Amino acid sequence: MREFVARPEHGIAWISGANSGIGRALALKLAGEGYKVAVTARNHEELAELQAEARGLCGSIVVLDGDVTDPEDMEHVLASIEYEHGALALAVFNTGIYQPVHAEELNRADFEKSFAVNLSGVVNCLLPAIRHMKAKGQGQIAIVSSAAGYGGLPTSAAYGATEAALINMAESLKFDLDKMGIRIQIICPGFADLPAARENSLPMPPLVSPEEAAGQIAAGLKSSRFEVSFPKRFTYMLKLLRLMPYGLYFRLVNRSAGWWRRPPSSPGHHPQTPHPAE
Repeated sequence: MREFVARPEHGIAWISGANSGIGRALALKLAGEGYKVAVTARNHEELAELQAEARGLCGSIVVLDGDVTDPEDMEHVLASIEYEHGALALAVFNTGIYQPVHAEELNRADFEKSFAVNLSGVVNCLLPAIRHMKAKGQGQIAIVSSAAGYGGLPTSAAYGATEAALINMAESLKFDLDKMGIRIQIICPGFADLPAARENSLPMPPLVSPEEAAGQIAAGLKSSRFEVSFPKRFTYMLKLLRLMPYGLYFRLVNRSAGWWRRPPSSPGHHPQTPHPAE
């Protein structure tokens, strides 16, 4: 059976975490392709600015405020889509935060916040979306993870754990969703050209602009691929590293990140490390 590929005529697209970065750029990209795009985030002002910027495009943007860490909020967002705007054809769950973790000064809050936003935040969107699409007999879902989910990286104990979990979750759900007519994909960007990455002093691969990332994702949504990853050279390198014995993996990551030269961080001092980001 041919997998469902959403098009604007099938219904509305929903993007969480659309107030900035890749989510914002993707909302404009899809609106330019003719979609009515429902955008969700906590920052109403930024979403309103996004809606205004989309005026004149062949599609449109609808602002539906909500906090992905609140499951009731996401139920209300889906109800608004269903009863006020039409069928949900495409959902892109993009919300994510990066909290650096240093073993010298572990902080439970860094883990809890990362898990609440990056992992539970996706689940809170996913449950009502799947329920809606199941009733319609079709739909397309894309979960934005990160190349940081391919293997452990310095300071990424919380962030990388959530991104690896998202990859595994999408892989596991695909078996059942295929039978329900719901297509699921995983999006794994490399380093995005965002403020945290630009301010970093460590060696970095070429940065991907949010607009370029949005173009890659939009193309991937139309493709037959389960995984959409970019830039290819960087993401393939991380995948290849993961296949190596652990001893070699740790040596190569230490060397490429320059981490072996860094002394342990002192209390209260957390040197930034670049990571793949939404």
